[in-house]
Amino acid sequence: MTSIIRERIRDGLWRDNPALVQLLGLCPLLAVTGTLINGLALGIATLLVLLGSSTVVSLIRHQVRPEIRIAVFVLIIASLVTAVELLMSAWFHELYQVLGIFVPLIVTNCAILGRAEAFASRQPPVVAALDGLMMGLGFCAVLVLLGGMRELLGHGTLLRGAEFLFGPWASILEIQILPLDDGLLLALLPPGAFIGLGLLLATKNWLDQRRAQRPSGVTQPVSPTPHSS
Repeated sequence: MTSIIRERIRDGLWRDNPALVQLLGLCPLLAVTGTLINGLALGIATLLVLLGSSTVVSLIRHQVRPEIRIAVFVLIIASLVTAVELLMSAWFHELYQVLGIFVPLIVTNCAILGRAEAFASRQPPVVAALDGLMMGLGFCAVLVLLGGMRELLGHGTLLRGAEFLFGPWASILEIQILPLDDGLLLALLPPGAFIGLGLLLATKNWLDQRRAQRPSGVTQPVSPTPHSS
């Protein structure tokens, strides 16, 4: 069981990350990550839907006929997205207005349906829930990193608009890191999102190549040199 947990964590956060490896869910990833808080909010919403859908799909996997499984999976995902959307509209209305259409568009995120079909429908509930949690955390981490990069270059700040997610007291969390009067506009525009994602992809690929080239540490035995008589 420990090896399964390690494998799910490694796959979700790094080796099979939905955004950096599978390249799924790029539309909201590139559209709403103008700030770290926006990326965190959408990442948490996606994580909750992934966790819930993977668990429910695994629980009903033996009761759903193969011919209608995709329709059932989409119905489950849509129901969970609607619940998350209503909760966000009720408790975080300003943030919900900022994210706009991209909250209900979580239904069309291929990462969620893909995990339901390829993994959750074939695994027991605990493993499926762990996979959904780790995949959601991996996707959320990329949203936060990209949002933080763009906000830092565009505004010179981090945690801008934190009060929308954590309440009025959180306005003190905003950190002015770079003294920018007019930040880099490109970072806040869609081309800046593409460039930022490309840098994250390049960094991950570089780290993977470095790890692959690292010596394994296993030394080959040295054959003894024959002595001349």
